[in-house]
Amino acid sequence: MLKQRIAVLVSGGGTNLEALLQAERAGAIPHGEIVLVVASNPEAYALKRAENHGVAHAAVNRKELGAEAFEAGIAALLGEYAIDVVVLAGFLSILSAQFVRRWPNRILNVHPSLIPSFCGKGCYGLHVHEKALAYGVKVTGATVHLVNEVPDGGKILLQKAVEVQPGDTPETLQARVMQEAEHIILPEAIKILSTQRQEERGALT
Repeated sequence: MLKQRIAVLVSGGGTNLEALLQAERAGAIPHGEIVLVVASNPEAYALKRAENHGVAHAAVNRKELGAEAFEAGIAALLGEYAIDVVVLAGFLSILSAQFVRRWPNRILNVHPSLIPSFCGKGCYGLHVHEKALAYGVKVTGATVHLVNEVPDGGKILLQKAVEVQPGDTPETLQARVMQEAEHIILPEAIKILSTQRQEERGALT
């Protein structure tokens, strides 16, 4: 059975990528296959993770190319590998509306808060957890959503809450949100979307 071909876009260490690759190996994404990893930073350790799992990988350097050439480079790779679903997993660049419109309802993002809290432009990575702690929330978490033209504005697919503990720092909170939420709901959301797309394609019996 042909599976949905998945590309994962990353910028850093690739902990979410590792969780996805482990989930795929365990059979948790039955109708999807990760066939490509693209990093915006050629030094990203995520590329090594992809290599360790035997997954094709490439770097498209955002700093060197500028926004337009950067997106063109990514689009060319997605076309070359006949990608069906794009996953943003710790990908720190905001994609243009023009790019997103080429992949309607086919791009997923994981965001380290319970949207609509602590999201939108400027809210990424450790900054999100700094804001959550500064605001004094007792519960935070993670969200997986479809990507549209508005940063963090697409349809929510899954959310999972994580309690803020006394004495949390942005770093400890970030680590716990990853482990207790992001690494759980991202594979599940990919399973949902890839299964849905296979059903629409008529590939499931």
